[in-house]
Amino acid sequence: MTILLIAEHDNATLSDQTAKALSAALQIGSDVHVLVAGNGAKPAADAAAKLKGVSKVLLAEADELTERLAEPLAALVIGMADTYDTIVAPATSSGKNVAPRVAALLDVAQVSEIIEIVSPDTFKRPIYAGNAIQTVQSSDAKKV
Repeated sequence: MTILLIAEHDNATLSDQTAKALSAALQIGSDVHVLVAGNGAKPAADAAAKLKGVSKVLLAEADELTERLAEPLAALVIGMADTYDTIVAPATSSGKNVAPRVAALLDVAQVSEIIEIVSPDTFKRPIYAGNAIQTVQSSDAKKV
């Protein structure tokens, strides 16, 4: 099972949220590829390569990826999606903007705000403003 982790960065540095999302991704499977998409983002890609558990770093650089807008990033991820069983993004404003677009384009359900990985297809997440925990199992071929 190969997992694509969309890195959170500012083109120069990698956000610590990427490492946190990597910890979750490693609970799903051991083959994690990190996508660093931006412009002049090689320093962030180099930092991603140093994270324990990353098997491959993919660096995509283009003018339209400079600001890491959701539309071009989602299009990039969709172009790579056939290779991956699971696509993970940190629960940041960028991740919350890209993941639903990717899920919609793949025609799969998005499982958001995960707080625990039970198994590769079962997750726990808070509902009702955090007053209850819901266990969600996805039968989709690809998980987002």
